[in-house]
Amino acid sequence: MIFMPLNFLIVWLVGLLSIVLLGGGIYILYELYVGVLEGTLYLACGLAMVIWSIAGRFPVLLFLRRPGFDEPKLLRTGTVQHLQRPDGSVIRVECYGPEDAQPIIMSHGWGPNSTVWYYAKRQLSDRFRLILWDLPGLGKSTKPKNNDYSLEKYARDLEAVVALAGDKPAILLGHSIGGMITLTFCRLFPEHLGRRVAGLILVDTTYTNPVKTAIFSRVLSAMQKPVIQPILYLTIILAPILYLMNWLSYLNGSLYISVELSGFTGFETRGQLDFSALLSAKGWPGVLARGTLAMFNYDETRTLATINIPVLLIVGDSDIATVPAASSYMKANLPQAELVILQPGGHMALMERNQQFSEAIGTFCTTCL
Repeated sequence: MIFMPLNFLIVWLVGLLSIVLLGGGIYILYELYVGVLEGTLYLACGLAMVIWSIAGRFPVLLFLRRPGFDEPKLLRTGTVQHLQRPDGSVIRVECYGPEDAQPIIMSHGWGPNSTVWYYAKRQLSDRFRLILWDLPGLGKSTKPKNNDYSLEKYARDLEAVVALAGDKPAILLGHSIGGMITLTFCRLFPEHLGRRVAGLILVDTTYTNPVKTAIFSRVLSAMQKPVIQPILYLTIILAPILYLMNWLSYLNGSLYISVELSGFTGFETRGQLDFSALLSAKGWPGVLARGTLAMFNYDETRTLATINIPVLLIVGDSDIATVPAASSYMKANLPQAELVILQPGGHMALMERNQQFSEAIGTFCTTCL
């Protein structure tokens, strides 16, 4: 799942339902044990609720999704480097592919980590030098000690990663918040465009506060201050509790519902759905909430016209986290842009339509050369 403002409402709801399911099962079994309740029906219900709470994901995957031939895995086999940042965070960077090939720097979305590029690594590393980094606070990159999760902070981190590309100008590829970081980078470091950066690939992303470019944007905009922001602050305070709730939701299979709604269109495989849910459960809720709050201050509308290098926009036709209209707007306002729409595809079309995704990237990067 990509953690955008709408997702936190779903995550809290699913987590609370998971607690009710497990708590209800335990309560029934306890009442049977002390003799308040009697009968095999109560025993069966109590056992079923407890067992489903810890293993419900298996029947959900078995009956609702098809198996795939190449399912994503948490593989980290690249050459590793670590970057120490002024705010105390340490960025883990992994490199794949020939050292003398065209570098592509890949910035993942908010919630997963760099292992989300499983298919891109397999399909592109034979021709390109892939430089992947975990955003600080996610994956194997450590948190900033000053709790700075602003887009500007991450853009400065991206500049440090760009320095690892060497003499060849790099292609910057960003998915979701990764694209937002890339656009912020363009505003802060315009001198790198055309010199150290040859082109941009912006995937399922936006140019402004993501609340304004999500599905039901008017409703979400009205809810931002009175509802969504308080929930995010509550998430920061109760992060350990929500973390346990997320893992419980993963085990009972209910997390698949929110992952499916926010990222896919129903054509994903069992492994893709499970992998995305697993990455969602791994993210620390406090970090995700702080980063989401920072997104509310994001706006690079004016930056678009200043980007004088080629840009490829990729979006799933059914993306609800950042609707395709956001990519169409960027195409109309960027000097050199082309738009590729993956059909059918959601916010995680980079997995669901991984072959078409990699083909679009390969073609664009070859053109930039």
